[in-house]
Amino acid sequence: MKSIYEMNESEKPLFVDFFAIWCGPCRVMSPVVDRLERKYGEKMNFLKIDVDKNEELSFKYNVHTVPTLMIFKKGEPVWRVVGIQSQSMLEEIIKSFV
Repeated sequence: MKSIYEMNESEKPLFVDFFAIWCGPCRVMSPVVDRLERKYGEKMNFLKIDVDKNEELSFKYNVHTVPTLMIFKKGEPVWRVVGIQSQSMLEEIIKSFV
């Protein structure tokens, strides 16, 4: 799996799911993010980051609550949302960046 730094260098936008294994809402969002990756993976990179194993990245991007979903373009965060979201809402957001 590529790192966030490698994926940020890509021309494709990057969708990042900051999660924790112990987090119930994260477990709800995980299959949604998986479906989005299957559907939009050719147009957008997807990455899941366990906040407990990646505290530096969590701190760098001010992730204090999980799940936090973010989209990066050319290495810069351009969108973020916290908490459980519907797949249809996330698809609309993704479509606006691809």
